[in-house]
Amino acid sequence: MSSLQPVRGTHDLMFDDIRRHRLVQAKFAALAAHYGYSEITTPIFEATDVFARTLGDTTDIVTKEMYTFETKGGESVTLRPEGTAGVARAFISEGLTQQTPLKFFYHGPMFRHERPQKGRQRQFHQIGAELLGVPGPQGDVEVIALADHTLRELNLSGHITLELNSLGDTESRAAYRAVLIDFLFGHREKLSAESRERLEKNPLRVLDSKEPADKEIVVSAPRFPDYLNQTSRDFFKAVQDGLNNLGIFFKLNSSLVRGLDYYSHTAFEFTTEALGAQGTVLAGGRYDGLIKQMGGPPTAGIGWAAGVERLAMLLSDLPPLPRPIAMIPVGESEDAIAQKLSHRLRNSGFNIDIGYSGNMGKRMKRANKLNARVALIIGEDEVKQSVVTVRQLDSGEQSRVAMADLESHLDLYR
Repeated sequence: MSSLQPVRGTHDLMFDDIRRHRLVQAKFAALAAHYGYSEITTPIFEATDVFARTLGDTTDIVTKEMYTFETKGGESVTLRPEGTAGVARAFISEGLTQQTPLKFFYHGPMFRHERPQKGRQRQFHQIGAELLGVPGPQGDVEVIALADHTLRELNLSGHITLELNSLGDTESRAAYRAVLIDFLFGHREKLSAESRERLEKNPLRVLDSKEPADKEIVVSAPRFPDYLNQTSRDFFKAVQDGLNNLGIFFKLNSSLVRGLDYYSHTAFEFTTEALGAQGTVLAGGRYDGLIKQMGGPPTAGIGWAAGVERLAMLLSDLPPLPRPIAMIPVGESEDAIAQKLSHRLRNSGFNIDIGYSGNMGKRMKRANKLNARVALIIGEDEVKQSVVTVRQLDSGEQSRVAMADLESHLDLYR
């Protein structure tokens, strides 16, 4: 037996696992279309600058988690750790700046060098939505509504909570940054080495720290909402009013700070207690400064992403698979006609499973294992009479049907 195994932090998707992934993706894609979103697929790797410039040089993603390598041509490229920066790059490079508002949705693999654990892999999958060119709070409400609708469509909303906060506009963030720096410098010696470094470069990052000592200090830190200017307060109130108007329940969380540099105003997370420490299943916010930061024109943006692995873990029982029809040639001499009939029926849209070898008893066991609804038995007598014995596997009833009439007869078992 080979000793080859998947690389640590990756896993094979098959059987029910892949069905759960497909179910999440399919339901989300259908809903996104209802909201007027178009699908986009960006490259799995981008120029490193796409992520390093936008995610911030003090984030864990950039400093610890990105898979970055040099191409044979000497270019630095990075496997995408998230989806928003790639969509923003496409918005600029594809010349879409005059076509706003634009609505995109995506799904696909992302890559981060994290410690693998339940619900977190180094190659993982996300679904996400981005709304570009809508500066008003109605954009926030619609994007959050799509997220909420997606979770409801997956029957997950019963044990998931929407948490909401405002990061304010540039003026509000500057005011908060000043008081936060004063507070943190008063506790500088107790901060972790990493947070002391962040304090010099981007003090808001300290609020994201997972270090116990840092978290204890942050509990007493000034609250972001207390430093919002009137414009930011009005914007946040409009978002809350819009969600209330749609009947979308939320709770305010003043400590919720998205971990990326380009966020402003609305930040939100859908959380659950069903996954232990990995409680966030969907998160997003407004990023009005991102596209300008990447070299494009000032363009409003808001979006979210959700981990497919985490959503899949929360799904209840999968819907049953369609029951196939088993094609069973009695002997080798009937194989050719069984294959020809199988090909014909598949072209007519039927799910046909044909055993490759073994006697009739063995092939019937396979049919039962597959939960086949019907077995089509072809023996020497059937070939002579141009018929097929159709056996209903639930009841055991059987009848002979002319080969020419199979499609119309099997329509009863679709």
